Amino acid sequence: MFTGLIQEVGTIQSVIQNAEGKEFIIKAPSLIKEIQIDDSVATNGCCLTATKIQGDTFKVQAVHMTLEKTSIGKLEANDKVNLELSLRPTDRLGGHFVQGHVNAMGKIKQIKTIGGNWEIEVSIPKDLRKYMISEGSITLDGISLTIARLTEDSLTVAIIPHTLEKTTLGTKKVGDHLNLEVDMIAKYIENFLRFDKDSRKKEWAQNFFDVKYED
Repeated sequence: MFTGLIQEVGTIQSVIQNAEGKEFIIKAPSLIKEIQIDDSVATNGCCLTATKIQGDTFKVQAVHMTLEKTSIGKLEANDKVNLELSLRPTDRLGGHFVQGHVNAMGKIKQIKTIGGNWEIEVSIPKDLRKYMISEGSITLDGISLTIARLTEDSLTVAIIPHTLEKTTLGTKKVGDHLNLEVDMIAKYIENFLRFDKDSRKKEWAQNFFDVKYED
């Protein structure tokens, strides 16, 4: 579990293709002292496991599904990535609950500058639109952000200079892909309501027809 508050921008030192997918060696000089083998590290919003520590670098393995579903598969040596360690029970929850389970990729449609701020419009898959509300939370490349505006196929977020400086967003341009993770609370509510509705249907059928309802 994460909060979407980026702790360091790391650098991809190398990418190694293997049978399982790809291994990434990531340089993180500030964060490395807190990373241990088997720790979860959100990397551009993807929850990956540290498998080796060496100097100021750590290694992670991304499986084929992760490479296909997220922008992790597009990373190359010298690329920058947003890093966050998992949430501890004593930490402040400054962002929102983030699982590090990317739902889809969005593409930057437009970037507007307003003073030192940026407004970034990102395309969204139609099946994820129902989990989003204006002023609600969204995770873009691991960053917890507030949705400023919504349409049927896009969302817009406002980015302050501090976030542009401390994350990779300041390097993005129109056409770039971002990893999207919607608020998990919305998905749990949907799941509960769906199962509750199915349960009520079964109960109604049993009472009305006085027969056993088979799955």
